[in-house]
Amino acid sequence: MLEKLKEATIHKTEAEVLAYIADVFSGQAVFTTSFGVEDQVITDMICRYNIPIQIVAIDTGRLFEETYKVQDAVRKKYKKDIKVYAPDTKDLEALLAQKGPYSFYESIENRKECCYIRKVAPLNRALSGKACWVTGIRSEQSAGRSGMEKIQYDESYKMYKVNPLYDWQMADVMHYLETNEVPYNSLHHKGYVSIGCAPCTRAVKPGEDFRAGRWWWENNTGKECGLHESRKK
Repeated sequence: MLEKLKEATIHKTEAEVLAYIADVFSGQAVFTTSFGVEDQVITDMICRYNIPIQIVAIDTGRLFEETYKVQDAVRKKYKKDIKVYAPDTKDLEALLAQKGPYSFYESIENRKECCYIRKVAPLNRALSGKACWVTGIRSEQSAGRSGMEKIQYDESYKMYKVNPLYDWQMADVMHYLETNEVPYNSLHHKGYVSIGCAPCTRAVKPGEDFRAGRWWWENNTGKECGLHESRKK
């Protein structure tokens, strides 16, 4: 099946790939958006060509105000429902009661626990029952992501994963957004290239890695929150 998907999409445009995926995985394809620039490109394609792929978002409860403004702009521009998943109330209440609101600064283990509760667990619910997951991943975003493919089978989630913009450069993304007048996060003009939760994201300095602004207090490289690693805690 994987090789068939790759062969069938090799000469298709990104929008055509999305349409093909929607047809092959009818009712079982889902696109997850964080309202970043790459995700805005895919959202525009899905809405512009009325492609039947469900759009979902994860609201961690700690997003930037600017991110919520993009979400609202998307709702108003495209008139399309976006299903929002939030952390489990009991898990979040327990975390806050036991470790407080800033436990993620204390250790990598605590940070991953917070990411799991606020991001990974809601994502697991969003992907439940689906067969294909569409993302805005690009190869140049991090060393770990450079080893992925445009179409692959994700063993962790036991589903197909499609990254339509995998070969795009940031210049391609911004050109698409500006040419098609797609709303995007104003923080991108302030040095924020990868935008997550507000307490865990800072602007990137000239010459720094694309992901340097995420969990900036940690010294390890290849930092991820777990969304694209494993569904297990």
